[in-house]
Amino acid sequence: MSSSHVDPAPDRPLAPPRVQEVGDGVYAYIQPDGSWWINNTGFLVGSRGVISIDSCATERRTRDYLAAITSVTDRPITTLINTHHHGDHTFGNFAFPGVTIVGHERTRQMVIAEGIPEYRKLAWTEVDWGALEPAPPFLTFTDSITLYRDDLRCEVRHVGVAAHTTNDSIVWIPEESLLFSGDLVFNGGTPFVLMGSVSGAIEALEGLKTLGARTIVPGHGDPCGPEKIDFVLGYLRFVQRTAAEAKAAGLTPLQAGREADLGEYAELLDSERIVGNLHRAYAELDGAEPGAAIDLTAAVLDMIEYNGGQPLTCLA
Repeated sequence: MSSSHVDPAPDRPLAPPRVQEVGDGVYAYIQPDGSWWINNTGFLVGSRGVISIDSCATERRTRDYLAAITSVTDRPITTLINTHHHGDHTFGNFAFPGVTIVGHERTRQMVIAEGIPEYRKLAWTEVDWGALEPAPPFLTFTDSITLYRDDLRCEVRHVGVAAHTTNDSIVWIPEESLLFSGDLVFNGGTPFVLMGSVSGAIEALEGLKTLGARTIVPGHGDPCGPEKIDFVLGYLRFVQRTAAEAKAAGLTPLQAGREADLGEYAELLDSERIVGNLHRAYAELDGAEPGAAIDLTAAVLDMIEYNGGQPLTCLA
């Protein structure tokens, strides 16, 4: 594999977002193509109001999402659940005035600590972010919380270990065998655990398999079946193997990423994430606990270097 991995089509056209009913009165809002900062959300329509799962990265995308909800129902949005703190799932929180924002205690802490960070303008290609304001969850939990859409039970569960981040939660709707996985599952994009843990993500995904979900709404990409959990697990185990072999050979994470044969994972979007994931895997080989602080700046700079020295492509 060559040392240059610049996206060959940084201005590739995107299909418009779409609303897809994935359960009885439960909708996924799918934003193609699911690459950097382009996430999925979802909402449940009940007799008394709407429960939203996550917001979007930019003001425009969040306004479009709100318009999509109103195209389905005229009921008010009462509740917003954040699956984790990353800005593609929380930056748009401010556009839900008067709504109860629910999240893990650490999600609240991280949204407050990071605010609307300037790094988003430095590492990625130019984006119209809009007039963003931090709006952290103000109803928090440590393990789980249960919400009801009328009689439909919605279990919001922290996964119990650092995985994609240190504060990942899922929304499990047992009656529908339906899982909103947050960014534990990517479909079509490269999984990313730089701010969490490779081993922790594997543990969390193995736990998701026990739910028996028939339908998964991933954090990025089209709704899918449970087979995508195994695909993401395969990628993460590939990262672990690559890290162990490359570290033993004295390679840096960037060198390891450049030399890695991505094989079946080569066509996934945002392939530069291999380098960030290897930074995390190297730290764990050195004994770092899942979610421990590492040099994120060095990892992001190495991803940019892997990308031919160009900013990472963001089409949000």
